[in-house]
Amino acid sequence: MKTSLATTNALALVLALTATNVASAEEVTAWRLFVSDHAEPKVTVVDAVDGTTLETLPIKAPASLYRSDSGRTVFAVQGSAGTVTALSSGIAFEDHGDHGDIDIEAAKLLGVEITGEKPSHFVEHDGQFAAFFDGEGIARIFSERDVLKGPADVREVKSSAPHHGVVIPFGNYDIVSEPNPDDSSKPPAGVRILDHDGKQIGDGVECVGLHGEAASGNLVALGGCADGILIARSGSDAPVVEPLSFTEGLPDGRVSTLIGGRGLQYFLGNYGTDRIVLIDPTAHSAAFRLIDLPTRRVHFAVDPIRAKFAYVFTEDGQLHQVDVVRGAITNSIKLTEPYSMDGHWSDPRPRVAVAGHRIIVTDPLKSALHFVDAESFQKAGELAVEGKPSNIVSVGGSGETHED
Repeated sequence: MKTSLATTNALALVLALTATNVASAEEVTAWRLFVSDHAEPKVTVVDAVDGTTLETLPIKAPASLYRSDSGRTVFAVQGSAGTVTALSSGIAFEDHGDHGDIDIEAAKLLGVEITGEKPSHFVEHDGQFAAFFDGEGIARIFSERDVLKGPADVREVKSSAPHHGVVIPFGNYDIVSEPNPDDSSKPPAGVRILDHDGKQIGDGVECVGLHGEAASGNLVALGGCADGILIARSGSDAPVVEPLSFTEGLPDGRVSTLIGGRGLQYFLGNYGTDRIVLIDPTAHSAAFRLIDLPTRRVHFAVDPIRAKFAYVFTEDGQLHQVDVVRGAITNSIKLTEPYSMDGHWSDPRPRVAVAGHRIIVTDPLKSALHFVDAESFQKAGELAVEGKPSNIVSVGGSGETHED
């Protein structure tokens, strides 16, 4: 078979372009920290790789921060201003199977705000975000795609009364907290499942004292029940919500704050003031394992990269490494002066985040971020941040960039 000169030249051009594209690919690592101030309405964006401040973004009030699963967006929930503000992290990834691309640009405000009375719990599930407004008993639900492209298309889900509640989007359904029937100022009494027309599916599930939620893999946990937690999973049609009872022999306590494991399916929760509990949602017995802390817990976080580890900061100024497989503290390091848990619940206290090979702890009273090497668990530096750096989330990773 003969090949024409034109075909040969075209093939050569394709091969040359392919070789050029391969040659121009560059591996890049980028990590950013988004830090809100305890007193000032701002979010400071820090390059976690070189320790420089990139931007300071103005918001309306001091905020709690939440990052999306994709890392493309960060949300500042400002309870006192009745506003949830959307930010672009400026870091996006695209999966190509054999490699991933990374796109980096400046972090910025997206010009999207979800407003209402007393925003509190902020949840992401099934690609949807739900901001619950306690003062209205309403959740406003929207997608990351809508937020990134402009004004968000918002769907509202109403509970039966204003209360400190939560709504979890679950496919074509929503898991909705039910206020205490005797006093809606008290914690919720349970949950019910609604379709998108507001019709209840099945019976409600009791959980007196409901508070706290987290996702791990395909499961969602809700805490606060007197005798355990609730686990939500996909059913044949609507989600199924079932109780997971405390392991026999546990001392009195409740799990009211939850975070979900990454890479390993588990939940980490509080249990009283000076214990944490590891929860295996698939265990038929001994689903709850307690870990004693040296002093009262201030904050904890899971490691999304080194899946077997989580970290707990205690009021004596120590950061502790927890091996979730062994169920034990394996390392501890002193980072700050003591931060007592006495006083008001909203007093400035440290928070923990993980960015690549570093663990970061905010130190609001010293206007600093403390860096700990995740491998050696030794101090890896300190960065001054103006004001009282408090809440913190991290976004980043590694990927290839390609020149056009």
